[in-house]
Amino acid sequence: MPKDTSITSVLIIGSGPIIIGQACEFDYSGTQAARSLREEGVHVILINSNPATIMTDPMMADKVYLLPLTVESIEQILEENKIDAVLPTMGGQTALNLAKEAEDLGIWERYGVRLIGVDIKAIDKAEDREKFRQWMIELGVPVATAKTANSFLEGKEFAQQLGFPLVIRPSFTLGGTGGGFVHDKDDLDEALNRGLQASPIHEVLVEKAVLGWKEFELELLRDANNNVVIICTVENFDPMGVHTGDSITVAPAMTLSDTAFQLMRNTAIRMMRDLGNFAGGCNVQFALNPDTEEIIAIEINPRVSRSSALASKATGYPIAKIAAKLSLGYSLDELKNQITKTTSAYFEPVQDYVIVKIPRWNFDKFKGANDTLGLQMKSVGEVMAIGRSFTEAVQKACQSLENNAVGLGYYGKSLMHAEELLEYIKTPKWDRIFRIKDALMAGISVGTISKATNGIDRWFLYQIQKICNMERELAKHKLESLPVELLREAKMLGFSDEQICRIMNDGNEDALYEKRKAAGITRVFKMVDTCSAEFEAKTPYFYSTFEK
Repeated sequence: MPKDTSITSVLIIGSGPIIIGQACEFDYSGTQAARSLREEGVHVILINSNPATIMTDPMMADKVYLLPLTVESIEQILEENKIDAVLPTMGGQTALNLAKEAEDLGIWERYGVRLIGVDIKAIDKAEDREKFRQWMIELGVPVATAKTANSFLEGKEFAQQLGFPLVIRPSFTLGGTGGGFVHDKDDLDEALNRGLQASPIHEVLVEKAVLGWKEFELELLRDANNNVVIICTVENFDPMGVHTGDSITVAPAMTLSDTAFQLMRNTAIRMMRDLGNFAGGCNVQFALNPDTEEIIAIEINPRVSRSSALASKATGYPIAKIAAKLSLGYSLDELKNQITKTTSAYFEPVQDYVIVKIPRWNFDKFKGANDTLGLQMKSVGEVMAIGRSFTEAVQKACQSLENNAVGLGYYGKSLMHAEELLEYIKTPKWDRIFRIKDALMAGISVGTISKATNGIDRWFLYQIQKICNMERELAKHKLESLPVELLREAKMLGFSDEQICRIMNDGNEDALYEKRKAAGITRVFKMVDTCSAEFEAKTPYFYSTFEK
């Protein structure tokens, strides 16, 4: 289907102030979208109240409005400009909610503006918790046992019926705002009030908790011909109970069986095709029972998301850029793959490397803040690392956190006793992965740690065990006696030069660098090319690794 030539001007709604739970990822998508639309000769007008973003740079859009994200601002822009369509899917939940509010007030109809990239029914079905639950039941997709409450008393009644533990999920919020777990009746009143106040429609879903299940996210794109592609499948390191924005995430999914992946993939495509009459992107979250491989749908977001930005960088596939072009009427097969420049965008990226994202928290700046991680996102940013293996990528990510870690470990600091460590890792906190590594170094078994952490998959723990085993081997040597092959293996596992020196308690980075350079152990650079070298990449970017 060719481009809709009746769309000559588009209003992009930004995400507003950068706050905890809604960070710079939407600036990334908004910027991509503005450039993508202007490539097509479309006049782009942008509204965003935050001047500290790249999208509000005068070069990005034809006209930028630094105004509050309110319907009054929208009306002002519509009065001053001839606008054919509005694209609200690049500004997070803030933009979706504003688009819905303007629709309810009849503003879009009054000014002859249409929504592209999403439709109002899709926003309602996806973001209204009760409508989403009923839709899933009609579609035959399993969901957790739950009931929707619009008042405090209703919520209490449902909680008694369902039993504990419970999850409180407010409607129409981002980053898990207002959500949380309720383990017993003492916490229920506060959690219900918080959730009801956070929801703009004063509605919460009271849901039976599926603690210990694994969590996955799929990033999808759909065109006007109902073609759907899965761009990326992301697995959470932490089991259900930690917001995906606060969880370490890994791409591609590491522990999914092929049957479970195909079920998840087919279910996500079915949900996307039934969501509404629009072309664009969305992300779907699932929980998977590790014992039975039963899956349930957690939510679907009919917009680009925090995970979309990660998936774009992880795969090389520019999700927001393609989603913006799809909203103009193009089909996936009509668009060029931005990496190969020869094949079409109607393909699914393939990774021959591993991505690890680790969130970054600043609890030390917020005295008195609760540093336990849960359903409400608390991270203020994240790092992303690329490696040939999980071990390499996770170590590179840890080295990037700017928190004095030189890999997966804090060397030279006193460690807790085994009993203390086992108790500590039961609660999700920002440093849990470091304490898991300490527990493995202390001799606690993988099975015991998996149980204590409520189900972190043993595969991940065995990978961290590899790092521990290498650390024990390195500790037996000094710089002069360090075998070249052991050094090579350590570098392939992601150990930094400083990290190796600290473990051996000998030498410095420069001396180690000279030793490995003389042995020919140097970085090589691999492409991020979306298709594992099946086609030649024209605009590649690279990551470094010590693979042979």
